[in-house]
Amino acid sequence: MNRPNLLDQLAHATQERVQRGLHRRLRAAEHTAAGRCRLDGREFIVFCSNDYLGLAAHPDVIAALQRAAAEHGVGSTGAHLISGHHRAHAELEETLAAWTGRERALLFSTGIMANLGVMQALLGRTDTRQPGLCLQDKLNHASLIDGARATAATLRRYPHADVDAAARQLATHPNDAALLATDGVFSMDGDIAPLRALAALCRRESATLMVDDAHGLGVLGPQGAGSLADAGLTQDDAPILMGTLGKALGTGGAFVAGSAALIDGLVQFARSFVYTTAPPPALAAATLEAVRIARAADDRRERLHGLIERFRSGAAQLGLPLMPSTTPIQPLLLGDAERASAAATALEQAGFLVGAIRPPTVPDGQARLRITLSAAHRDDDVDRLLDALAALPRKTQADPASDSC
Repeated sequence: MNRPNLLDQLAHATQERVQRGLHRRLRAAEHTAAGRCRLDGREFIVFCSNDYLGLAAHPDVIAALQRAAAEHGVGSTGAHLISGHHRAHAELEETLAAWTGRERALLFSTGIMANLGVMQALLGRTDTRQPGLCLQDKLNHASLIDGARATAATLRRYPHADVDAAARQLATHPNDAALLATDGVFSMDGDIAPLRALAALCRRESATLMVDDAHGLGVLGPQGAGSLADAGLTQDDAPILMGTLGKALGTGGAFVAGSAALIDGLVQFARSFVYTTAPPPALAAATLEAVRIARAADDRRERLHGLIERFRSGAAQLGLPLMPSTTPIQPLLLGDAERASAAATALEQAGFLVGAIRPPTVPDGQARLRITLSAAHRDDDVDRLLDALAALPRKTQADPASDSC
């Protein structure tokens, strides 16, 4: 029998990644603090985390987790629909719905499970429903794309932020139920989707707009309510909002918010909600405290945006090819994957952790340093990072003639 061996095929594909300089590896941090961590016995300033407001190590969030764990235990003990839905989960859902201006919210264990659940519930084939069309920005997060691929829906991807192209693609499927899904803030580029124009398009074409606001929640909009609030869009404009809790809120998990009908439908049909253990109630209690802090954290948001301006101004003076972003995600486009890896290694030697983002996460020729800022950083941290970027060996620096943004 000549049947191929799946494990051998996987090992071969992994070796190809190694040969191309694209191999990923896990490293265990020994200690983390606001904007800092210890790794392999060394202290680093971290410019690769998504802890945008510096809440992951906030003492009040830690204390809320400890109190709830002491009272309710560590685990939820079951799925939400059996024994795992605790009062802390319900209170957090109510608070998230109120914060984002939605009728209801539903907790999921992770962002990818939330996006998968929405796609399953809306686009899955049933006896009375055809799966329809899912239209997505080409730079959407992998969880949105994979969620659509896991259904029988027709998936179409329009060029990044191109509303006219999205309209043309919708027009080619005039009789299909349609979901248009987009990141609010794009995780690798840091730019903000044209949400008002997309909402207007969906109204004209009777399509449903879904926004993954993982990187906007807590950072943008009044009280940090996210990119939709920043754009002045309501539940009627964008019926489906997904947000994650492990970025600006500093804890873990995700939620979907929208109408009561949407949430009830997800409870019935989102398999990634129904068939999994609920998150720990202590984590929900910690997230409640994080939301309380985040809603009142205008000073932290002001601090964060000041650091963004400081970094971008310094980078411009150095001639560094930053991509256009006003969010904490500041990509430095280097083009070549080897160049990006070498730059990240040189920065690590200088005491900074910065993520080198390479294919297949980004397209070939668009490897970059994904520099992320936090309200926990000091002015001096940003200035020292700029000095380290300026001192990178020439072979790791971008070639403006070929790699300019």
